Amino acid sequence: MTVTAKAFQLWRTRIAPEATVSDLCRKADIKRSTLAQQLVRGKVSLETVISVARAYGIPPVQALSEFDGYRDLEDGMLPPTPAEYLSQVSPMDLLRLVLGRSEDTDCVGRPLSFQLAPLPHRYSVRSWFEAVDRGDLRHALTSSTGIAPQNLSAQLSAGRLNTQLCVEVARLSGVSLVNGLVVTGILTPEEGGWADDGREQVLCDLPDSELILMARDRLDGLGKRLRKQEQDNTRDQALWENLG
Repeated sequence: MTVTAKAFQLWRTRIAPEATVSDLCRKADIKRSTLAQQLVRGKVSLETVISVARAYGIPPVQALSEFDGYRDLEDGMLPPTPAEYLSQVSPMDLLRLVLGRSEDTDCVGRPLSFQLAPLPHRYSVRSWFEAVDRGDLRHALTSSTGIAPQNLSAQLSAGRLNTQLCVEVARLSGVSLVNGLVVTGILTPEEGGWADDGREQVLCDLPDSELILMARDRLDGLGKRLRKQEQDNTRDQALWENLG
């Protein structure tokens, strides 16, 4: 999802009335040709709005809330749920914690003995979607946005989700409206209101039984995805060999 070029121009003249387009691009570290193309098309990307907002010291969520389609973002900010925090722990970090618990290096209620990988991780988008899904999210999303189920599945399999869907998923799930923008990497965790140690705190409080079950489920899903990738690669290799 984008914002209209007209709305962007009005906004940027309010926050930097004396700045030219060249000044804006230089300060926000945006290629002038990139912004020019967006303005000509009449659609400016959210990434551009966020880059400009950051450059001028404006909280990105506050900036996005000034545009149609995003006006409820700031009011819709909530702390992430424990399930959302856990969804942003990578499978390898889960394994490290399982190993640490088994060797008594880590235990329930104590700080982690290692540093978690930064988010988003490779499977952040799909893990977040599954964490907020109460069972009918795909159907509800198709009904509210018109996206075809296969297109939604393709985006999730590729580890991405467009901004409109990010916000709509959050809205349908009753979680913070900006969390989808965090797990896709458009916003930083800090900009989205995520606690610096939120993931660590939830992990530390997780009983061993729940940790093992969660690690099992994550690894099972990861194994299926990797198996499909390997099968696809094998088919592609066979096709190239037959062609040539």
